[in-house]
Amino acid sequence: MTERELVCVSCPVGCQIKVRIEGGELTRLEGPRCPRGEAYARQEALEPRRVLATSVKVEEGDDPLVSVRTDRPVPKERLTELMEVIKRLTVAAPVKIGQTVVHDLLGTGADLVATRAVARRNAG
Repeated sequence: MTERELVCVSCPVGCQIKVRIEGGELTRLEGPRCPRGEAYARQEALEPRRVLATSVKVEEGDDPLVSVRTDRPVPKERLTELMEVIKRLTVAAPVKIGQTVVHDLLGTGADLVATRAVARRNAG
């Protein structure tokens, strides 16, 4: 049995939520004031997910790195595995905002997208 206290981030209210997990099942859920809070607590207690934001190396760019993020939350327990893949990536300049760097990152269903532009370095 695991008991946790969460603060809901679905809206500005920030409800204090208590959950109990037994045998992989949610057996107690107290505190959410709305259905969004209940859904958040269930997700966070049973299968937490996060948007992954980091950077990728850029070849021949004005900047050596471009900031990237997943276009949707990915399983929290896979963040280390995903970062191992991302740290070996290189993208060629120019890079556009919103450009997909990796489609369906390790089968998560999430695309890794650029969050800023990087111009190609001038050759002279």
